[in-house]
Amino acid sequence: VQLQASGGGLVQAGGSLRLSCAASGSTFSRYSMAWYRQAPGNQREWVASISTGGSTNYADSVKGRFTISRDNAKNTVYLQMNGLKAEDTAVYYCKAVIATMRGPLDYWGQGTLVTVSS
Repeated sequence: VQLQASGGGLVQAGGSLRLSCAASGSTFSRYSMAWYRQAPGNQREWVASISTGGSTNYADSVKGRFTISRDNAKNTVYLQMNGLKAEDTAVYYCKAVIATMRGPLDYWGQGTLVTVSS
């Protein structure tokens, strides 16, 4: 599967952005999806996940502000980000995971930059 993330940009603190990650192929519904982010000088960190069944989980740092969702008909996962803070500034990546008999397979998108000005 190939992933294309988009929707990043420059926003003021307190503002909102919606990231999208479009996947190629016809088996999108079989993938668990997640968003990660990497700030300058930091390691990549997990932000949110959504399972094939629609169950969601969030990092404590974004809980209550970010919402992950998916549209299997459009092969797309979204990350709605509200109440953005300067510390949310990072490159955001989407990841697709599928279980196989040999273990899970991960696929990463190219990243989209989110800059929050304070």
